[in-house]
Amino acid sequence: MSAEPRPLHHAPMPPRSSPYLQMVLATVLFACMGVCVKLASPHFGTAAVVGARGLVGAVLMAAIAWGSGTSLRTRVPRLHVQRGLSGAFALSLWFYCIGHLPLATAVTLNYMSSVWMAVFLIGQAALARHLGSPQARRVDPRLLWAIAVGFVGVALVLHPTLAREQLGAGALGLVSGMLSAMAYVQVTALGRAGEPEVRVVFYFSLIGTLLGAALAAVDALTAGPGHMGVSATPLADIPALAWAELFGIGAFATLAQLLMTRAYARGHMLANASLQYLGIVHASLFGVWLFQEPIGLDSALGMALIVGAGMAATRFKPA
Repeated sequence: MSAEPRPLHHAPMPPRSSPYLQMVLATVLFACMGVCVKLASPHFGTAAVVGARGLVGAVLMAAIAWGSGTSLRTRVPRLHVQRGLSGAFALSLWFYCIGHLPLATAVTLNYMSSVWMAVFLIGQAALARHLGSPQARRVDPRLLWAIAVGFVGVALVLHPTLAREQLGAGALGLVSGMLSAMAYVQVTALGRAGEPEVRVVFYFSLIGTLLGAALAAVDALTAGPGHMGVSATPLADIPALAWAELFGIGAFATLAQLLMTRAYARGHMLANASLQYLGIVHASLFGVWLFQEPIGLDSALGMALIVGAGMAATRFKPA
């Protein structure tokens, strides 16, 4: 099973549209989404931000489906629910991390998904060999080194945050990357089932909307204001710019997701996987520029190790 989403059916793109340019643009848009999350979270809380991201995405994808004549009816609702739940929970944890960690750190931890995918693939291969399956796949020893290097990178990235008592948010970032890897597995299954990308993104966004609303309702009933999911600012006092940032989360994320899916469908997987890590660079620059979040030498080295480990994990996945 591939570590990246299998190509999904997609609407025709202009012939001059380069998949690699689409991937680069997608990384910029995802970084812009992260900026909006960091700016909007203090006003709205994590659950509201997740719900808004899903709602904007669902509306945009429904409009695209209507305009392109793509039906939203599906024969595999269970796969959509599985993909939607794992992806939406990953998104919730990631957005929480963005609000509580330096932007570059939160983005880097989420990019551990490729390393987590390698862990899953090795586990599958080991289980298949233990059961004597004729379909057991060989594991490249270099993949084990890639995983080890990835976690060394995590230790270096998180090291400067420990003094600021942000270890909990860092741990959630790691779990976010793991859930993202699980979502990639389900995207692969949806691609094999012939589900078009518009439908896949629509149901993911719809489930994210419902999850965000549920988390906000539960938190409001049990924890009260000031906790995860509940607006820290009274609605009447939320500035107009914060509402624009909330909309930007959904718009940037949805457009980036479409561009990334189409890039993988039209371009070489390894080339796109390498370009995808530009998102860490963009997030680092935005963090320094907008939030005065300097990047230390240990963090920079950790990011480089995670990028290298992710690229190696994609290259040396089980055959």
